[in-house]
Amino acid sequence: MSSSAISPKIAALRELMLQNKIDAWIIPSTDPHKSEYVAAHWEAREWISGFDGSAGTVVITKDHAGLWTDVRYFLQAEQQLAGTEMELHRMKMQTAAEHLEWISLTLPSGSVLGIDGNLFGPSELAQMEKIMSPAGIKISYKLDLIPLVWKDRPELPLDPIFEHDTKYSGKTRAEKLDIVRKLMLARQADYHLINTLDNIAWLYNLRGRDVECNPVFIAYTVISKNDATLFIDERKVPAEVRSNLAKDGIAIKPYTEIDSFLATLPANSSVWIDPAVTSLKQADLLDGHTMILADTATKKLKAIKNPVEIAHLRKCMEKDGIALIRAFRWLEQSLAEGQTPTESEFAGQLMHSRSLQAGYFGESFYPIVGYNSNGAIIHYRPADEGSAQIKPEGVLLVDSGGQYTDGTTDITRTIQLGNASAEVKTAYTLVLKGHISLARAVFIAGTNGMQLDILARQHLWQHHMNYGHGTGHGVGFFLNVHEPPQGFVAVLGERGTTAHEVGMLTSNEPGYYANGSFGIRIENLVVGAEAGESEYGQFLKFETVTLFPIDTTLIDMNLMEQGDIAWLNAYHQEVFERLAPQISQEEYSWLKDKCQSI
Repeated sequence: MSSSAISPKIAALRELMLQNKIDAWIIPSTDPHKSEYVAAHWEAREWISGFDGSAGTVVITKDHAGLWTDVRYFLQAEQQLAGTEMELHRMKMQTAAEHLEWISLTLPSGSVLGIDGNLFGPSELAQMEKIMSPAGIKISYKLDLIPLVWKDRPELPLDPIFEHDTKYSGKTRAEKLDIVRKLMLARQADYHLINTLDNIAWLYNLRGRDVECNPVFIAYTVISKNDATLFIDERKVPAEVRSNLAKDGIAIKPYTEIDSFLATLPANSSVWIDPAVTSLKQADLLDGHTMILADTATKKLKAIKNPVEIAHLRKCMEKDGIALIRAFRWLEQSLAEGQTPTESEFAGQLMHSRSLQAGYFGESFYPIVGYNSNGAIIHYRPADEGSAQIKPEGVLLVDSGGQYTDGTTDITRTIQLGNASAEVKTAYTLVLKGHISLARAVFIAGTNGMQLDILARQHLWQHHMNYGHGTGHGVGFFLNVHEPPQGFVAVLGERGTTAHEVGMLTSNEPGYYANGSFGIRIENLVVGAEAGESEYGQFLKFETVTLFPIDTTLIDMNLMEQGDIAWLNAYHQEVFERLAPQISQEEYSWLKDKCQSI
């Protein structure tokens, strides 16, 4: 976006900051529900900066406009901020609040830092105060300046919500509410406020289309011992859904009434809130009540997929694998015929191939199709106009996923399109070995993601190589493709400290990126499973559920060990046996070739 579009927005915000005696203003990437993907109404960071990556924070002062983002977005941010006064701050650590340190070192004592209390919670305020107080900087959170400068701000979406059938979810909403109320009783909570959209959708077996990629809807809910209230724009609730909710004791109130409802809760009641996702505004409304601070009750329940969900997921992976066969065959045939489709065209072909499968709802995230050097841009999204042409040379990184009524998928493959260099093959093989090491892991119950993460990095580390993102994230069931709490990551935080359990669905995606040259990532989804028990306790393992061939032409066999080879051959045998009966003869031959033993 040009400087002529960005500068007036920054200037208008600075004028309001001056009027309200605010010296710095923070604009995060999220919404009041702490969503990763937000409705256009809350895309203020993109509106004021021009940067449309999914992670980043803007800070505006009287003489500086900065965007803080992590290594996944450095190249993208450089391109999108070019020609504007917005300066890129390259974060050294993905989860660190480096913009707060910058503010504390830049603003003089006595300054005021402004934030929107709807977008930040008590935990974040405490972190800010810990950094700002020693610098003599005060924090103001009861004023929202953005609506005053964003005159053409989009309205909230009105797409209707719909039921997610129990044959997929495995539990009725009545059963889920009963479990939540038992957890409330154990914590002596009279009420439980749930803010996050995926938790609400999961609890009530409902889905929506309010944001890109994740099948959720904008709402709040409050659960009591005997009833529950869903705060949602009533125009979004079809009559049949309203009737079904009423049968389960769930009342509907307007979305805008959540604050007045919280303000009128009995003064002597106890309220369970998740401090990581509850807004400062809501916390203030509940001040004086007995506050029970803990993770949202449904977070852990949702993360552990039940047998019905896992059975559906396995079938969903077959559909997704077949769609990918058709998309990658299309690419190979196009190249063989002398065509050079663009990255964007192949992204479109991936979506088209998935759309022909039963139960398809949409993509689980924007397809990442990075040819050669674009593959080094970790969250690269090819533009409809001007994306690179794919040629029969070099390597192509493809990260994509689908949302189906019977599951959510996320897969990355890196493929050879022509003779690859020894550097590429070495990096590819080390990434593959890390992927296999994690896939083969057997570990004692209670082992967390930070302990397991090293398995995926060890082979790269031996060659003084690494990657700047986590190795894996939790994945929802027809829900958010990035779902807490578990994952694989090398730094402290929820993903790193959460123990893996039976039924958790997690991505396994190590990578390597040579800026300006190539990118490599190999990703499958894995489910936690029982591995046996001994006098030392219960042991777990991972079952790989993604079904699609891994390119073997990029492997340097001199680096492979017997265990690596055995795992890869067994994986390809399963892929072939599961998918081959469901495809055409031409597709059968293609798949057989890709799944040959090495």
